[in-house]
Amino acid sequence: MMESIHAAFRREGLVRVQEGRVLGGVVAGLGRRLGIDPWPARLLFVLLLMLIPGSQLLIYPILWILMPQATEAPAPTTAWTKPAA
Repeated sequence: MMESIHAAFRREGLVRVQEGRVLGGVVAGLGRRLGIDPWPARLLFVLLLMLIPGSQLLIYPILWILMPQATEAPAPTTAWTKPAA
């Protein structure tokens, strides 16, 4: 069952990344999927979680379990990154 959940998340581009991660790579992966850098994504994640008390203790660990680990480091796709010279 977890393999099918991981496959569905991977198809949608929701994976825990290695690059730019602080704890589990969950918010960095969400940010990459949404096309924003990790730090603004973390700030947005914290601000959204403050709206629902106690959700911080539930949402992050659940996403950590459900989101598969990225198998390779993808090229950055955000507008914040500079192209390689």
